Amino acid sequence: MMTSSATTKPEPSPITACTISRDVQNFDLLIEDMETALGENWGDLGFSEALVFFSQPEAEHLEFVAIAIDESDEDDLVMLGEIISLADAKGIKVILIAEDVSPAALHQLLRRGADEFVPYPLPEGELEAAIERLRNKPQPAAAFPGGDSPGDGVLLAVQGLAGGTGATTLAVNLAWELAVVDKKNPPRVCILDLGLQGGAVATYLDLPRRETVFDMWSDTDSMDEDVFHQALTEFEEKLWVLTAPPDILPLDMIGPADVQRVLDYARARFDYVVVDMPTTLVQWSETVLTNSQIYFTTLELDMRSAQNALRFKRALRSEELPTEKLRFCLNRAPKFTDLNGKSRVKRLAESLEISIEVQLPDGGRPVTQAGDHGTPLATAAGKNPLRKEIAKLAMSLHELGKREAEAA
Repeated sequence: MMTSSATTKPEPSPITACTISRDVQNFDLLIEDMETALGENWGDLGFSEALVFFSQPEAEHLEFVAIAIDESDEDDLVMLGEIISLADAKGIKVILIAEDVSPAALHQLLRRGADEFVPYPLPEGELEAAIERLRNKPQPAAAFPGGDSPGDGVLLAVQGLAGGTGATTLAVNLAWELAVVDKKNPPRVCILDLGLQGGAVATYLDLPRRETVFDMWSDTDSMDEDVFHQALTEFEEKLWVLTAPPDILPLDMIGPADVQRVLDYARARFDYVVVDMPTTLVQWSETVLTNSQIYFTTLELDMRSAQNALRFKRALRSEELPTEKLRFCLNRAPKFTDLNGKSRVKRLAESLEISIEVQLPDGGRPVTQAGDHGTPLATAAGKNPLRKEIAKLAMSLHELGKREAEAA
């Protein structure tokens, strides 16, 4: 139940803090200390309620949350980590209050972004001292050139709706074509491989997978200009690449706040940021979608692609996410003369209620060979029909960007 101050003003004071726990009655000293520090301008949430509440307009007024846990909550570490990551992404400070919790669990939650830790039972005056420390904590110096807001680099994400539909081929070659689209004034371009398990960008560009990438993802709180720069690898002095880490990692090792920080750093330093997404939807897929200008999804003329496209659209709509950013790309599209194939494409688009805006022709064996040799299609097979289509796409995106910049 949320509480707000009983006041004679026409508008009640906004709630500036919340406790989050399985049952706040188990932490009666916390209730007393919250009342001492904040009067009635605070509320109480359960764990699952907190995940929903952070997306509500009322959450914008929150200064901090106090997450109270004991040893029986250690089974819910994943959910607790998500709560902390979401709070962090919204700029809400987190005080962790713990009773009889193992050091390993505490360490894990602090790594997810908790700002303060206070043991329970609360020492006299310790909660107020923690709140004071939060309020007086100096803001980090601006990490972005020209101010403390993220840069305005164009974010283009690519996700395959099924394995083998050419998502990484599109991402790598689109990034390369953008990097060489203007010989006189080449844009600054980077590609981020967020496939923490099967990411193949490094393979397609014959680049080493370096341990510094794992180090960066392990502690994005401490990321600065040098850490981000060291995690990138340069390809032919034209394209910067954040490869997948050397080892297979769980996709939930990183959270929305981690991804947001990396996207902010990348957009501040590059004109175009291409993100190669895993085919799996994860908790930070929404972060990339909401930050992107265009979200390319690759599919083929087969039933698995059609079913996955429907499921993908339904998942986004259920979360009220912006489906208008999606651009469906048909891989191995039929040739211009294949009338039967073209009618199948039309029927697919109509049945899925989508517009297939990009049709990528089948590039055949040269595409596989270019990937195996670690070179972009432009270098390996410049006249390949797939390469020509991706080059046209890069040119149209760049021209559109220039027109918008001139109009601004």
